[in-house]
Amino acid sequence: MNNLKFDIQQLAKALFTETVNIRRHLHRNPELSFEEFETATFVKKILSELGISYQAMANTGVVGLIKGELPSDKVIALRADMDALPIMEVEGRSYGSQRPGVMHACGHDVHTSSLLGVAKILQELRPHFGGTVKLIFQPGEEKLPGGASLMIKEGVLNNPNPTAIFGQHVMPFIEVGKVGFKSGQYMASTDELYMTVKGKGGHGAHPHQNIDPIAITAQIITALQQVVSRYADPRIPTVLSWGKIAANGATNIIPNEVYLEGTFRTYDEKWREGAHQRMTSMAKGIAEAMGATCDFEVRKGYPFLTNDPALTNKSRILAEEYLGKENVVDLELWPAGEDFAYYSQEIPACFYRLGTGNVAKGINSAVHTSTFDIDEDALQLSIGLMAYITIGELNS
Repeated sequence: MNNLKFDIQQLAKALFTETVNIRRHLHRNPELSFEEFETATFVKKILSELGISYQAMANTGVVGLIKGELPSDKVIALRADMDALPIMEVEGRSYGSQRPGVMHACGHDVHTSSLLGVAKILQELRPHFGGTVKLIFQPGEEKLPGGASLMIKEGVLNNPNPTAIFGQHVMPFIEVGKVGFKSGQYMASTDELYMTVKGKGGHGAHPHQNIDPIAITAQIITALQQVVSRYADPRIPTVLSWGKIAANGATNIIPNEVYLEGTFRTYDEKWREGAHQRMTSMAKGIAEAMGATCDFEVRKGYPFLTNDPALTNKSRILAEEYLGKENVVDLELWPAGEDFAYYSQEIPACFYRLGTGNVAKGINSAVHTSTFDIDEDALQLSIGLMAYITIGELNS
């Protein structure tokens, strides 16, 4: 692979400026989940210019196919997500969002532009590998039920059937020039919690005449943390957090009800189901014991993401060959969710992190923030490395 590594590095270098321009175009024109119509059209245009056949899927999804010229029936899938977030970007960037309130704050513009760059490299190097590469440009990663689940239902893992799938994700806490891998369980399942506690409102000076939903909600919030601290197996990381509480009262008014939204995350499907039932029964039981009622809804989200050990270890070795061992780091469990997990539940998968931070340049904001950005030098590494891993896997 030494000669091929040099060829890929040279192609990645030659395509760097073009990839940056694509990323900036996408960053200026973000689209929310399942509304990626212009983005999909843009992707189709580039694939057509490259002579890569494609089909539409899941409304705004695009799936392209690149066939190597060497004899092989092997099929590898590469995935990039395309949707943006409802966040107002900070002002002052020449490539900043032109759509107020919508921003590529999770790096999906990086993922899409990178996969287009990889497509250009692989299309150029078809004489050097066999098999088929399936390019998955996926909508709706940020919103339930997740574009991955929809594309799987529509057959994205069929005709042809990939034997493995790769994805990469920006990581602002890893310095540019480095990537990170973790074998086995990596990202958590993600469920949305919606709770309404209904009591009887009234004057704050006469609480004995009311059924105070705020006081009852406080009891429920405190008690539910025992699901994590007393019922979860300590070997299974578990998170329960409430991010929204609304009670339309005042300094001297006890409201009739309290509304909450939260999230539950873990790494074991059996425990996940049991926790859903326990949270529901505890919340309702506490409310009823105090004279109120409780509506508790669990909207089941993405499963946990697991990286196939053999595939991930092989990919890590290829990354070390391409970048040097000093530029490949270990990842820890990450309690955020990712709908790439759906693919990892179906076929061997490897989801790795692309370092995009640069503390010296002040580029270190977390994803899902208005100040998030990347060191664009990461784009040259991202397109080269994914192309190298893909060909290495196909030719193995």
